[in-house]
Amino acid sequence: MLQVKALTKTFGGFKAVKDVDLNVKKGEIVAVIGPNGAGKTTLFNLITGILKPDSGQVFFRDQDITGLPPYVICKKGMTRSFQIVNVFQRLSVFENVQISVMSREGKTWNLFTPSKKLLIEDTDRILDSVGLLGKRENISGALSHGDRKVLEIAMALGGNPEFLILDEPTAGMAPEETERCIELIKQLSDKMGLTILFCEHDMELVFSISERIMVMVRGSTIIQGSCEEVRCNEAVQDAYLGGSDVCLM
Repeated sequence: MLQVKALTKTFGGFKAVKDVDLNVKKGEIVAVIGPNGAGKTTLFNLITGILKPDSGQVFFRDQDITGLPPYVICKKGMTRSFQIVNVFQRLSVFENVQISVMSREGKTWNLFTPSKKLLIEDTDRILDSVGLLGKRENISGALSHGDRKVLEIAMALGGNPEFLILDEPTAGMAPEETERCIELIKQLSDKMGLTILFCEHDMELVFSISERIMVMVRGSTIIQGSCEEVRCNEAVQDAYLGGSDVCLM
């Protein structure tokens, strides 16, 4: 479903991403891991069109999407959440997701249909799927950090994606919120059939839900393979544990 070939991005002479390769098959949950500054978020920004690469290519469902604007990539079936929560703080939970659904459907404001009456069922269905239906009227800025992260995932689902990218979905969450988010990611894959690519620093989470893992160090791919292959890879051990010969996790 996704193939990244030799992707490179330079900022003022610094190569944040260097010849990165990545592939994700339909229905998989794939993690991208690496130390801070490894280039994970930059890679996601390149894949989703927020940044344009200096070289390399991104293919989504066999179509070259390299450098396309984010809204075009979204309409092709790829959506994402961000490392820093990105929601409309003054709008209700319902309105945040409704905006996403309206954008997907090409609906805009008109004189005859108040926005509150547009696409109610679709919006409520998404809220129910992520466990936020009971908070639909709450103002988003008043939610807990964990609920705002989940709301952002709900907004991404409003685009009716086939492929979902999550940038540190559990960052800053309390343990019980993290557990809830793990179950949500599993549900999105198992019950909704989404293909999921995510990055995360919580290694327990990564190894508990990933089918394959890609490891980045200093902007480059050092391995992509099964959890077991990655867990005991010498280069991964060196990056995370300073050369320890004990398997990660």
